[in-house]
Parts: sequence; C-alpha cells; structure tokens
Amino acid sequence: MMENQQYTAASYKSDQSVRWCPGCGDHAILNTLHKAMATIGVPPHMTAVISGIGCSSRLPYYMNTYGFHTIHGRAAAIATGFKVANPEMTVWQISGDGDGLAIGGNHFIHAIRRNVDINMILFNNKIYGLTKGQYSPTSARGFVSKSSPYGTTEDPFIPAELCFGARGNFFARSIDVELATSQEVLVAAARHKGTSVTEILQNCVIFNNGIHNPITDKAVRAEKTIHLRHGEKMLFGKDMEKGLVQDGFGLKAVTVGQDGYTLDDVLVHDAHTESNFLHQQLAMMDGETLPLAIGVIRDVAAPTYDEGVSQQVEEVRARKGFDSLRSMILAGETWTVE
Repeated sequence: MMENQQYTAASYKSDQSVRWCPGCGDHAILNTLHKAMATIGVPPHMTAVISGIGCSSRLPYYMNTYGFHTIHGRAAAIATGFKVANPEMTVWQISGDGDGLAIGGNHFIHAIRRNVDINMILFNNKIYGLTKGQYSPTSARGFVSKSSPYGTTEDPFIPAELCFGARGNFFARSIDVELATSQEVLVAAARHKGTSVTEILQNCVIFNNGIHNPITDKAVRAEKTIHLRHGEKMLFGKDMEKGLVQDGFGLKAVTVGQDGYTLDDVLVHDAHTESNFLHQQLAMMDGETLPLAIGVIRDVAAPTYDEGVSQQVEEVRARKGFDSLRSMILAGETWTVE
C-alpha cells in the first residue's frame, strides 16, 4: 500500500446526492472515510466498498470506487470472495449493528477468524434504523422499541467481545463526532494486513437519538472516554490528570498525584503485543466505572486467509501442472457415460 498524495478526499466522492437524514452520524463517518482514503493514497479504481442492507449500507453509492450494495448480513461473505478473487484490491466492508451482528453475525466472526484482508466498519447506533426502530443485537437489556414495547429481555452483544472471541488481530473504536479520531483509526485499519474491525458509535437522530450521550456528550466526554495510542501513557480527563493502572488482574482509574499514584504507575498502551489479555480488558471498558476506550486497541500481524489461498493455488497448479479449469477437472480418473 503506497502513499500517493495526488488524491484528495474529493477523489473518492461520487456525484450522488447523499440520502441520509439531516444530522445522522453516517454523514460524519462518510466524510472521515473519504479523508482516510486520501491519506492512504490507494487509487479509487483499486478500492472496493461492499455493504449489506441498512441505512449505513447506502454508503457505496457515495464513493467514487467500485461498490457493491449486497444482501442482508452477507457483506462479509461477499467481501471475502471479492478479496480472494482480487487480492490486489483494497476492500472495505460497511455494516450496521443489525446487518453485521444479527443475520450477519456468523459471517462477521468467521471473516475475523480467517483473517481475511478486509476492513470492516461497524456503524453502531443500537437500533434498526432503515426498518423503522426495532431493537438490535447491541441494544441494552430493557430497551424499549417498536419490537420490544415493554423492554427487551436479553443481553446485548458487545462488538469488541465478539471480535476478540473470534481471535481478531485488529480492533479500534471511535465516535461519529470524533472526526480526527475516526480518520486516525480508519487509516490504521487500512494499513493493517488482515481483518480490521472498527466500531464507530453512531447516532440515529430519528429512532434512537442521544443513545450514546452519557459517554459522547461534550460535557462528559473527557471523563468518560480515553483515547489510546500505541506507545503512549493511558491518560484521560479534562486536564489529562487521570490514568489507568494495573490493579491485580484488572484495571483501575486513578488521579495522578493522589493516593500515592505517580505518572510512572500509569500503563503505556502496547497495541502490538501478541497477548490479547489487556486488549480485551481495555476494549470492554464501558464508560461507567472505567472510561470507554477509543483509538486503536489491538493491531497485531498474522497470516491472512487470502494470501494463504493464493499461495496454495499456485503451489497446487505448479505441482499438478494445471493450466486451466478444464485441465484440473480432467485430471486423474475420468470416464464416459454412454
């Protein structure tokens, strides 16, 4: 993946009018994706954006790249096939929390397990927006919606937990209103070789307005979130006066300079360590007792599925002498039915 500064954000924008509700968080994510692509510098004709069904899945129409608006929950499967068949392409997969984690949940975990070199962006607004307000796999227990008028009676998926459970090697998180952070993590996701999962907390102004406000509201965001960067101290707070320290096998938020804690006690973020033990703890912080982690939480190199398939095809072709599909089919025993 080479830098090429001849491309700007405008190079990746289509001529289509963007059809999302005014104020929808999808607008901000689209904007940051355009900017991230310009920073990465992969030409538009070497880029494909593949989506399923949902409000977020309209995004390929607004890209001046190859695009596939596919079927409900199957974006990861189609993105996998596309990448294996076109290994030189950069592939982005767009899904909402319903499309990606409900009907698409199986494809989500197996694409991650296989480590296909695709970049998944999960728009998480904790609601089905396109179908008008049913609860989704990330809606909290007790959530009242059109399909749960008396409150849900089930616990939600946590996308990070699914990612780590599927042995994910890259997980990042951002918030739709954190434009610089979103661009930063999307660039990192594209540069990662293998499946990258970027969860973006996104606001649905019509059916779930303000769902993330307890964490994302400007008045509390500095206290409720922590921006992790590889190699830097895990500090947060309005004046960066708080930090995360090891507390037995867990984590603890402290104020530097109080209760005997110094800056030396604050942990340094290592996104590249093979062990995912601390990464999981960081990703599971929810903004209540510990701040919600945004930024790149895990970024570890590992063999990719698409490269493995390509290598295997070349090895078998060379060993067996196949030069076409027909020669492969006719290899070995054949017979004629008269």
